[in-house]
Amino acid sequence: MKRFSYACLAFLLTLVLLNSARSATPSFPSRDYLTPQEVDLVKDAQVLDKRVDVFIKAAERRFQVLGVQITTIATTKQSQKQAQKEAELWGDLPKGTRVELITDIAGILDAAIENIDDVALRDEKNPLVPKALRRLADAATHFQAQLEPMREQTKDNPERLAIEQALQNVQEILEAAGKLPPAPAPTKK
Repeated sequence: MKRFSYACLAFLLTLVLLNSARSATPSFPSRDYLTPQEVDLVKDAQVLDKRVDVFIKAAERRFQVLGVQITTIATTKQSQKQAQKEAELWGDLPKGTRVELITDIAGILDAAIENIDDVALRDEKNPLVPKALRRLADAATHFQAQLEPMREQTKDNPERLAIEQALQNVQEILEAAGKLPPAPAPTKK
């Protein structure tokens, strides 16, 4: 009986020490992967496909800061006036290091996946789920085409890890979209 209580006491003491050591380790504040304006746009977009468009555009903005121009459904040719209106709506381009921006992209893709999953779990017959997933998969294909060369070119390990996480999210999106039935033919009006 004493052996059990000593073992139990030792185990509890170990847990306390590990927990206190973890709290003594300096932790860096986590970075929000969306800007405040983007968060507002996500909150305002209550319909799944529109919300996914916001996530796609947010990821595209990070690629733009990285010097990569990506054009998907969420991006169209714009006049000077439209560009100015968009800048007012979306705010300044996000700032950060390459690693931070790529980590943001991975976080944005993860949030888009979670949003689609949440809606699908609540209503698996919701017609917006396949529509949103197809849009996200189209954008993910473009993102993958940019991330893979970045992975090959980087020598920086944290950057490589961030790219790997983003590519893992891209792969998850593409696999899920591959399981969808064929898209219905557009109806003529």
